[in-house]
Amino acid sequence: MSSDMEGITGSILLLCLIGFANANTSPSINTRVEEVCEDTPIGAYAFTIEATDAENDPLTYSLHEPNAQYFTVERSTGRVSVSRKLDREACDDCNILPLGVSVSDGPNFVDSELTIILKDANDNRPIFQRSSYDIEIPENTIVGTSLFRAVATDADTSNAGIVRYSIDEVTPNDGFSLFSIVPTTGEVRLNGRLNFTGLSTFYRLKINATDGGGKCHFTETTNYFSSVVFSFVTVVDVPDLDPIFIGIPYVGRVEENSPKGTSVFKVTAIDPDTGINDAMIYSIENSTVNGLFEISTNDGVITVSSNIDRELIGDTVSLTVKATESKQNIHGDSASTEANVQINIIDINDIKPEFYKCGLSCVKESHFTGEVVEHSLGSVSFNMTVRDLDKTSKTQLTLEGEDKDVFSVEPPFTISDSIVQLLVKQPQKLDFEIKQQMILQVIAIDDKNPTFHSTATVTINIKDANDNSPKFQQDTYKLEVAEHSPVGTILANITAEDPDTMDQGNITYKLLPESILLYFDVEPQTGTIYVKNTTLLDREVRSLYSATLQARDTDDKPGTTVLEITVTDINDRAPVINRDYYQEFVKEGGELELKIEATDADDSDTENSKIVFGIEPSTYSDNFTIDPNTGVLRNKGELDREALDPKLKGRIELNVTATDKGSPPLSTMVTVIIIVEDINDNTPQFKAPEYKFSVKEGELGAFVGFVQAEDLDQTAEFNRISFRIIDGSFGSFIIRTFAEEPGYRGNITVDPDIELDYESARNKFHLQVEATDLEQKMAVVWVDVDVLDVNDERPEFKPTAPVTVKENTTISEAVGHFTAQDKDGNHSLVYELESIKCRCNGSLTPCSWFILDPTGDVRVNPEQTIDYEQCDQVLIEAQVVDEYTEKGENNSVTTGQMVINIADINDNAPEFIFSDSVFVVVSESASKGTSVAAVTATDRDSGLNRQIDFKVTAVQFKDTNNQITDMKMLFDAVTTQQKDIYVGIIQTSETLDTSLKGKYLVTVTAKDTGDISTSTVLEIFAVDDSYKVELEFTRSQAFVEENLNDIIRALMTATKAAVEIAAIRSDTPEASRASGKTIIVAYFVYSNGTALTSNEVERMISDPQHSLVLIELGLADIGKAPVIEPETDPLRYILLGMVAGLVVVLAILTTSLMCTRRNYRRKLKAAKAMNSASMVTSDNQKSGPVVPGTNKYTMEGANPVLNLNIDTTMVLDMDEESSDVDKVSLDSLDDSQYMTMPENDRSMQMIQEEDEEYDNRLPAYIEPLGAALAQRGQKKGSDNAPMGFNNPAFNTTDL
Repeated sequence: MSSDMEGITGSILLLCLIGFANANTSPSINTRVEEVCEDTPIGAYAFTIEATDAENDPLTYSLHEPNAQYFTVERSTGRVSVSRKLDREACDDCNILPLGVSVSDGPNFVDSELTIILKDANDNRPIFQRSSYDIEIPENTIVGTSLFRAVATDADTSNAGIVRYSIDEVTPNDGFSLFSIVPTTGEVRLNGRLNFTGLSTFYRLKINATDGGGKCHFTETTNYFSSVVFSFVTVVDVPDLDPIFIGIPYVGRVEENSPKGTSVFKVTAIDPDTGINDAMIYSIENSTVNGLFEISTNDGVITVSSNIDRELIGDTVSLTVKATESKQNIHGDSASTEANVQINIIDINDIKPEFYKCGLSCVKESHFTGEVVEHSLGSVSFNMTVRDLDKTSKTQLTLEGEDKDVFSVEPPFTISDSIVQLLVKQPQKLDFEIKQQMILQVIAIDDKNPTFHSTATVTINIKDANDNSPKFQQDTYKLEVAEHSPVGTILANITAEDPDTMDQGNITYKLLPESILLYFDVEPQTGTIYVKNTTLLDREVRSLYSATLQARDTDDKPGTTVLEITVTDINDRAPVINRDYYQEFVKEGGELELKIEATDADDSDTENSKIVFGIEPSTYSDNFTIDPNTGVLRNKGELDREALDPKLKGRIELNVTATDKGSPPLSTMVTVIIIVEDINDNTPQFKAPEYKFSVKEGELGAFVGFVQAEDLDQTAEFNRISFRIIDGSFGSFIIRTFAEEPGYRGNITVDPDIELDYESARNKFHLQVEATDLEQKMAVVWVDVDVLDVNDERPEFKPTAPVTVKENTTISEAVGHFTAQDKDGNHSLVYELESIKCRCNGSLTPCSWFILDPTGDVRVNPEQTIDYEQCDQVLIEAQVVDEYTEKGENNSVTTGQMVINIADINDNAPEFIFSDSVFVVVSESASKGTSVAAVTATDRDSGLNRQIDFKVTAVQFKDTNNQITDMKMLFDAVTTQQKDIYVGIIQTSETLDTSLKGKYLVTVTAKDTGDISTSTVLEIFAVDDSYKVELEFTRSQAFVEENLNDIIRALMTATKAAVEIAAIRSDTPEASRASGKTIIVAYFVYSNGTALTSNEVERMISDPQHSLVLIELGLADIGKAPVIEPETDPLRYILLGMVAGLVVVLAILTTSLMCTRRNYRRKLKAAKAMNSASMVTSDNQKSGPVVPGTNKYTMEGANPVLNLNIDTTMVLDMDEESSDVDKVSLDSLDDSQYMTMPENDRSMQMIQEEDEEYDNRLPAYIEPLGAALAQRGQKKGSDNAPMGFNNPAFNTTDL
């Protein structure tokens, strides 16, 4: 019966297998859109074609048009790699590539077209639209003005296509602050004020455009690209400065009455805007006296425009002159400036003396009236003033008229305003009974020019006197007496007559006034007049005495007569000159006429008072003559100031004598000072016809030589000389004027700001030097200046081309040579070593691989070995010295540099870079192409010699029992490069076994192009599915995916472990997924390779600090979330139902037949399960035996593999509400594992129980269900030995 049953069962299974074969469905392609970085290297992984087959048949992948040429696919895995360079910017729509793919499961073939979106990588640099941005801007451009916009475009997108602008440098450097650029737009703006005259006239801007950077395939490094463009900004001068006058203050002079058009003075103004240099328009804006002067609008020459009368306008006239630019300035105005000019008016003798009557003010008058008592002496006043308006004048006064002899005029000469009076000279003619009125003419004559004279009429009214007195026969008696006559000498006997006869003989006499009695007296009765005092009678003191001889009659009526007593002379007085000295001014070339006046107190009618004039011999006495009678002093010939001794300053002193003719003759001497005034009648004269000097180059402010000139005029007003260089200097020389005796010296020096250079085009100068006096009389001389060569030029290095030297070389010849030049003709160059630096690991350090000869040759140091791997470049800095330098530094300004590139030879094997990283692979999530580890290596060689290729050469697995098993090539290596480091990315080449516990030992070999290789072994810890944790969320799958980053971040914060998401799936039907539950399958792995169990994760996230955050994100439970089976067609469900039914029938039959035989075996198994459960411990699990047939322990501890919340008392018979997932989970117990994780040993262990050894025959399965499952897992044609696993804690016997 048993054999029949087994035959029936086999037939039924055979029919099921035939049904499955006939119902094979076509594979489906799940991938529709993939993103690939455009910089993905050729051969690098791009993506994997996701396809599924309902029967899990092996799939074959292939590519076809369009665009199949850009990719290759591994036929068995669907792993797609790049086969041709991708370029997103190659065309307008190259960012999206359609790609034809095909998938086949053998009988069925499916075509599809994928959409490949090329992700942008920053592989384009910004490009400026213009090669340069050159502009001209006025110097008055407003700060903040936009000058131009530099525009650059970048073909990349996102941040890589965003261009930011900056100004890297500005030449000259001090103009850096004058400009700014808007980083986002490239708009260049003026940031400071320009100045054509004070700052530079041009600037060069270096503008940089840099993109925002980006990365795609190579995520470690962000690439940035930039470009530069130059802009030349030329500053244009604008008229913004007012003109200025030069040579101020201005002082001129002109003679009064100068003809119209006479040049007086020249003013000069310049335009400080050197780039404009506008012409000036001159004008007179104001004058203290209007209309006297005018100015040339073009050259600023001031000339006389009308008659100048010093006596009316005064000694000076002040002008305000204005210089106006001929063109308008930037403000639309005509810029101008003003200066003051003082013009001194030189007086000439052009005014005649005039008479004035003065009261509160003086007015001209020609008629005057006075009165005098008859016969009286003294002065007659009539309010007359004489005045000459010339600055220096001398006026002579004389009388004319019928009665001119009666009076004398006082003063006879005057040099200033004087009051004029008449002195009674002949009082006897003042007789009222004879004449009651006298008319005189007073004449004022200009002493320098007699033609200038004025006449005034003076009427003198004579007043009557009471004369009822005795009458003398004469009204006046003139008496003479010799001076110093003895006392008692009788002068005369004078008697009066009185008509009255009774008075005759009775008349008494008396002399009046009382003062006369000191000198004379009269006998009262006789009328005899006699000398009373001999001493006081001095003619030189007083030559004429007027006395009244009074006669009184008996009635006491007086009668008088006038006694004019003349004291006659004796020669006792020397002539007297009326001045202490004479001083006369005369311009050279003019005529001198000076009257020397002298008086002799002796009688004028005698020889005693007659004076003869003469000149005492002296240095210049022969140049003058004097009239001996009149005393008029004149010059013989033309007066020349320059003929005089300059020390005299034009002063001539003569001693003039006045000698009388008395006996013995007496004389007097007076000094006559003649000032010969200088006039500008000489032109400056250079003391040499030409000058020749030499000066050494390079000396700032060096003295070149001097020129000498002299103006023979003797006053500084006319002989002062100023020098200037009017041509040939080219701004290299300056001249300064110094006074010396005699003349002036002009020192020529090099401009302190200019350095002459013999090596330049100008080493000879032909200067034209002008000497000018103050009235612009000038002389010109030529000055030749030769620039002498001085060894003052510093040597300069010529550029030295890079040199290449192979490492390990031993050549003795020169490998390079420094070359320098010196502009000086005579030089000797010696080369000196400054430094040798080797570039080692990117930084320069001192080294001594090379030596430098004094000749400039560079040689290999025989004592050193050149190693490219130690240093790849050598920088030699040398200094060159000119041994013949005379002035300045003898070395070059900058050092010469020689770059020696060390050429590599392949003499080094690749070297792995040590890493303490721990590599972990989650077996369940590691699909084909998953990167699980990485190695880095470098090769100390360069170029092709340093290129490294990685390859996995062996794979082993070391389990928790330290048993090492050789594996097939589960991994392969993909080589990439990051700068100078090569990276080998270790990827899975196929799906890993999720049940393995332990670590993979992967041998990776690095080989360079010279077949020199090095190997290393990587340890990759495997995290098996026993550490899988399923998290249940009450939110939709869309919400979970949208907030996945926040969920992962919260889980990592709670567990301090890396979270690996294996799957996200919905736990609700399709129609209600928008608001249903979602399951996240995850692993929690530490960097040291250990992982957390679900129990540990549950404990950690239960902390209130973290659980609230996760609950807000929708976390509901942790455990094995139910799996929703995908929908299939009804035929599949029918076939599966038939198979399930057959399996149940088979299990029941087998159980019934074997019940008695297996009873003992069941008890034995239960005992072994209890024993095993009691032996298993965990850090987070309580001890206690397991309940056979369940996945729960009898205590509260949780199974480390599953965390289903099943009560310990639940029965194994699944109720109606149990899901298929629970059944599947129970099925999986056929491969259950035990795990312990002690603190000191974190390696994972697996306990595997083998019932029987495999000896090339089917195992003798103890349980029928185990045998059926073993047959189900076996595929046709498989050579793999069948394996069975027993769960010691649960078996189907308990069913």
